[in-house]
Formats: sequence, C-alpha cells, structure tokens
Amino acid sequence: MQPTPIYSAERLHEPAYHLRYTWAGWPSAGDFPPEPDPEFFSELEKLWESDGIRLLDLSWSPQVIQCACSVKPNVDPILFCSRIKGRLQHGLRSIRRSTKFSRKVGFRTIGENRRTDVEAYIANQVSKASFIDERFASFLQRFTVCDPSVSLSEPLETNSGRFWYNLHLVLVTEARMRFTDEASLEKLSRLFAAISLKKGYRVSTRSVMPDHVHLALGGNISESPEEIALGFMNNTAFAFGQQAIWRPGYYAGSFGEYDMDAVRF
Repeated sequence: MQPTPIYSAERLHEPAYHLRYTWAGWPSAGDFPPEPDPEFFSELEKLWESDGIRLLDLSWSPQVIQCACSVKPNVDPILFCSRIKGRLQHGLRSIRRSTKFSRKVGFRTIGENRRTDVEAYIANQVSKASFIDERFASFLQRFTVCDPSVSLSEPLETNSGRFWYNLHLVLVTEARMRFTDEASLEKLSRLFAAISLKKGYRVSTRSVMPDHVHLALGGNISESPEEIALGFMNNTAFAFGQQAIWRPGYYAGSFGEYDMDAVRF
C-alpha cells in the first residue's frame, strides 16, 4: 500500500508563483471573423477567471489570435489551451460568428526574466552565497548541474501543436534545516535527477544548496506547476524516511526565450 503523501495542495501554506502563459490559435480554413466588441471579452474574462486564468493582453487578426495570461499554479498547459480555445469558440458561436480553429496551437511560458538569465542565476547560487569556508563552497559546487544536452529553447512537438513549458522551481527546507554532509547532498541530487527522468522533465540547470533547491526545467504539459512541485516534494520526503523535509510551499515561476515586453501586443 502506498503511503499517504505528506504534501498536498490542501496543506500548502500560500505557495509563491509568477506564472505567465501565452497562446496562439489559427483558423482551420479561411479567416477569423472581425474582432468582437469589448462586452464579448468581458464575459469571456469572467469565465476564464473561474478557470484560474486572467487575460493580460490579446491580439486579434484574420489569421491568428494571440493572448497572454497570468495563471494560478494548478493550471497545466493542456487545460489552459483547452479553456482558451474552447471558450473562444463557444463565445463566437453564441454571437453567430462561428468559426473552426485549427487543431494546432502555440503555447509558451514567459516571464520577467529570460531563459538565459534564469539558468545563469541558478548556476551561480554557490558563488552568490559567499561562503566563508572556500573549501565548503568548492565541495558544494559539485551539486550544481548544468546539462548542455538539454535545450529549453526547443519546443515539445505534439499532435496538438508546439509547447514551450519552462519553469523555475524553488523548494526550501523545513525551518531552514541544512543538509551539509556529503551523503545527504548526493542523495538529494540523485533523487532530483531520478524523479526528473521518471516524470519526463527536461532539467537544464539544478542547484542543490544546504537549505534550498533550484531547478530550471521543461515540464510535462499535462502537469501543472503545483503538481510538479508536489511530485518532487513527496518523492524526496519518502526517500528520506517519509520525513517532512520541505517547507509546505514552493516558488514556481515561468520563463522562456522572451520576456513580458515581447508579448505586450
């Protein structure tokens, strides 16, 4: 029998997040109808809010509709794309401007920082910490991994479209408990690598510090940022004897090749 997970969405204490998703959709044939009036979008925005999605910006042309949104951490890319396209289609049908969307969509995560900045920030965690003992800093550097074989600039191609789903995830130890011995740090590092492999995450940069962990990863598009964070938290806690080694929260931020300035339509 599987043990009861220590961490769940209901038990989390106000996780921190800054998540921005973008969507692009195309007509299956011909052109989109003219852009509806603001009242149309007012009703749509209320429905999207109920889905955990807040519209930030939108661009409408005959050949492509694009939008940028902030989302709650329980919204995964598949759900996001489904709700954006589905509610648009239904709304247009209700005002007799019915149109068919292409099956293909474009999805991107973006943020205030670009991918290169996030990866560099994680890679420099040890040097930024300014440890007094240089020998410990040198030892700790072993648990920072930058994998050149993982390119988060490349999309995941599926039958539904192209997805860039990149997250910066941070977990902090309970009561800032510190892992300083080699065995524990090596175990944590191996666990994060094994969990990522099992779940199909592409981790470009990882830093295991004594009291927190940073990851830059390409996630599974069927999993929300919250599900990804909980997966790491519960699997590592189980490996440490079902101990609550993490603070019951996380930070999840989105990033990509572009920052928010690039998608203010």
